[in-house]
Amino acid sequence: MTDTFGFLLSDTARMLRKRFDERARQHGATRAQWKALSGISRNEGINQGNLADLLEVEPITLCRLIDRMEESGLVERRRDPNDRRAWQLFLTEKAGPVLEELHATADELMTQALLGVSEPQIEMMTGLLNRIRNNLCSTETKEVVHG
Repeated sequence: MTDTFGFLLSDTARMLRKRFDERARQHGATRAQWKALSGISRNEGINQGNLADLLEVEPITLCRLIDRMEESGLVERRRDPNDRRAWQLFLTEKAGPVLEELHATADELMTQALLGVSEPQIEMMTGLLNRIRNNLCSTETKEVVHG
């Protein structure tokens, strides 16, 4: 069981998350904060509901996280000019260095994780994982025939 592709993929992702959490804590951050900051960075002005969908978390969970990040001066909420009930999210200047640290942490972790793996192997693995992800994201329902 432990050597099946699905198990190895899941276990590797779990270990990456665990190691990233350990390293991020050294910088006073969490993976959840990093994901939220990255999501806002890529979608400046996104509203909380859309960010929750993007991060695949419940809106109330994200709201609490944004509350803490706003209190620490990393995020700013602004009223959505098109929807008075919604809040748009923006990074503050203080968030820039935090994001840089977390990106450097992620880069260091990936360097460690890929020790002994050649560039062609990384490219092949990346291509295969993209293919698998695309297969899973396909909107068509396909029947798989095992022969």
